[in-house]
Amino acid sequence: MTSVSAGSPLIGAGWSWLGAGLAGMLVLGCLLIFLGLPVNRQPGLEARLAPYLRDTARPSRLLAVRQGTGNPEWLLILHPVIADLGRGVERMLGGATSVRRRMERSGLRPDVEGFRAEQVVWGVAGGVLGLVLATLMWLRDGGSVVRLVLLVLCAVGVGIVARDQMLTRSARKREQQMLAEFPTVAELLALAVGAGEGATGALERVCRLSEGELAAELRQCLSDARAGANLPTALQGLADRTGLVSLARFVDGIVVAVERGTPLADVLRSQAQDVREAGRRAVMEEGGKKEIAMMVPVVFLVLPVTVLFAIYPGVALLKFSI
Repeated sequence: MTSVSAGSPLIGAGWSWLGAGLAGMLVLGCLLIFLGLPVNRQPGLEARLAPYLRDTARPSRLLAVRQGTGNPEWLLILHPVIADLGRGVERMLGGATSVRRRMERSGLRPDVEGFRAEQVVWGVAGGVLGLVLATLMWLRDGGSVVRLVLLVLCAVGVGIVARDQMLTRSARKREQQMLAEFPTVAELLALAVGAGEGATGALERVCRLSEGELAAELRQCLSDARAGANLPTALQGLADRTGLVSLARFVDGIVVAVERGTPLADVLRSQAQDVREAGRRAVMEEGGKKEIAMMVPVVFLVLPVTVLFAIYPGVALLKFSI
């Protein structure tokens, strides 16, 4: 028999899960590079038929001004893959109407496909963090590979859900800011209308002098009105884009005042007063909730310590007497 020398490598040495995972990632990267080659990205049926179905001639791509998107190069290269994964997330989660509604409430362009792509990026980031954590756990303790794989999948899910919750929080924060700006804007509109301005002129003056989320929404209404829509329809679009009941009542009051010719200044002042009262009630309700929450440390921490300090000297004196 032939013996293996001390300096020669061992034949048939054991393999590790880490090496297999790295090899799999290498193969997947090579596959993505191969699929992203220009020869493999042939135009589809729609792109081939588009030049023959258009009314005008297609301009030369050499004369087109290419606008920068601001995205890094690696993200542009992976855009087809991210788009496909985003469509998969959309098929799995659904709720495109809810996402579009929350994006409008957040002041964003209602691009559901772009939001799903952002969820994919967040999921990949969470998966990378989960993979790092799972690798450290495996190197330290070993254990079952299934548990580590479940950890990575859970990290991916947490990343996707975190982006969705961030959108909801952004919409709620913007609506709270609009609600805080609403009484001041309503008072300014009432002053402008009382000074003799019309509804459109008052909105233009307030938008010119104001800054904030509500002023931006009013500018959008004026843009819609200049584009051809009448003022009530443009204001109704403002009420549809936001989820605030008080703002919807404000828009209804303006629409009724414009259509029926009722005094607009009184309507605006009453709306502003109603919003201030609603804000005062919300502050009082929040204070009541905080008061109840403050009872927990008082009852479970402060009161037992006080009773202990009151009883302990007597108990110690009784023990000393006995």
